[in-house]
Amino acid sequence: MAAVAVAALLPVVALLGYNEFSTRHLRDLEVGAQAAQAARQASSEVERILEGMHSLLIATATLPSVEALDRDACGPALKRIAAQVAPIRTIFVLDISGKLVCDSLGTPAGRDFSDRAYFQEALVSSEFVIGSYTISRLSESAVLPVAMRLRRDGTVIGVLVTGVRLEWLDQRLKERGVLKGSAVTIADRDGVILARDPFPERFVGTRIPEAFQPLIHASQPGVMEVVSQDGTSRILGYEPIRGRFNRLYVSAGASRDEAFASINRSTAIGVASILAGALLAFAASAFVGNRFILRPIFGILNVLERWREGEVNARTGMAGKDELRRVGSALDSLLDELYDRQRRTERLQTDKDLLVGELRHRIKNTLTVVQAIARQSFRPVAPVEYSQFSDRLMALANGYDLLFSDSVDEASMGDVVDRALAPHIGASTSRILAAGTPIPLPSQMVLSLSLVIHELATNATKYGALSNDTGRIDIKWRGTPDRIELSWIETEGPPVVAPSREGFGSRLIRGAFPSGCRPIADFEFAPGGLIFKLVFDREMTG
Repeated sequence: MAAVAVAALLPVVALLGYNEFSTRHLRDLEVGAQAAQAARQASSEVERILEGMHSLLIATATLPSVEALDRDACGPALKRIAAQVAPIRTIFVLDISGKLVCDSLGTPAGRDFSDRAYFQEALVSSEFVIGSYTISRLSESAVLPVAMRLRRDGTVIGVLVTGVRLEWLDQRLKERGVLKGSAVTIADRDGVILARDPFPERFVGTRIPEAFQPLIHASQPGVMEVVSQDGTSRILGYEPIRGRFNRLYVSAGASRDEAFASINRSTAIGVASILAGALLAFAASAFVGNRFILRPIFGILNVLERWREGEVNARTGMAGKDELRRVGSALDSLLDELYDRQRRTERLQTDKDLLVGELRHRIKNTLTVVQAIARQSFRPVAPVEYSQFSDRLMALANGYDLLFSDSVDEASMGDVVDRALAPHIGASTSRILAAGTPIPLPSQMVLSLSLVIHELATNATKYGALSNDTGRIDIKWRGTPDRIELSWIETEGPPVVAPSREGFGSRLIRGAFPSGCRPIADFEFAPGGLIFKLVFDREMTG
């Protein structure tokens, strides 16, 4: 009944699974597009900030005091500019040797900045130079330095430098706001994080992990799924460094858990609904199935069990148009037919037993008559030959008793072989060698092996090693834990020729053992004599 309920629920589960897969795939695409859009927006904002810094430096460079490198006049001028521009804290001028000329903080001239990479790059570049994460020597705060060389009459006379305050950049990210679980990261060309929301205190000034370093200088923007440094699984959109003012790496990641929260809630509700429906379906199927399916089935099984135990009059008594009652009615008809067949079989078996008994009686009478004729004909003139003939005749009669017997006791394999060979040995005792380990045989196999040995010996007497005066037979057997192996090898007999077709005797030998013994019989008609091998199980199966 559970299988019926499951089969009924399978289409619902399949539909839910398809909708779940489709919804999650579309949500993946949607969140990826949102992450890429957020990264583009953040990158555009950073680009506008850097363009503003470039414009600021261009305007500052035109001041007469700056152009003249006037130490006394340029300091106050730079201070007025710095006070009006929120992103910066200081702006200063360096001569071509990297020495401080003046700054907005009133720092004494002469401090050396020649080791700074942005200074060295600005001296040789006609472009606006954007540096990397730096701790300012003037304000002692973290900044992103930007620089531009100063020229007078076509000659480079110094470098004008300022820096975007990173705490201001972090504040801008916070003001923009990010969704719960999302993150925005800005890094310089070396992969050092300049700003991050959330947790700027943990990540600003640290390098992006090596696994993500290739994204900084990637050829194209992209989207990928990552596990961020804070351990959150995110769908990440990233903008690599490219273009004139787009000299910073920007990424925006949306939390997978938050992005799929509503879908997960819908999935949980759907699963709960299916489970509730499954419980109701199982309860209904159990009630209906027990009343209309299981009871009739158990009734049919009960009748079969009673029939197996010998109650041949057991019947279901079912009648009706539904399927199970029709099965019960058909079973009653079948049992009636089987009962009739059993009675006919018993009568046929009785007739067969009578005929077999009559045949055995007539054969023994015939052998008795033969023995009497031999006694009257040969005993007075050849008593020794008569005695040998009489013994062989009695052995032959005993062999027929075994073959016609309905009940055979368990016996040792050696005893079975000796008993089956007795009618054929006579004076040929020395020509037959039978040897093997003691192996008990169950009653079912005693008769089978007797038939095989008797048929082999009969064929040897008629055509094989016992049909002349020199032939020999070597019979050996041995047992393994599961199987019994027997070999019958004839030598020194008349030449052997393989028969053109399989005769009755060969078919008898192959079919003597029941299939439950898994017998394997193999004939080899070698020129020197027959080689026969038989392998069968110690115990019957099936």
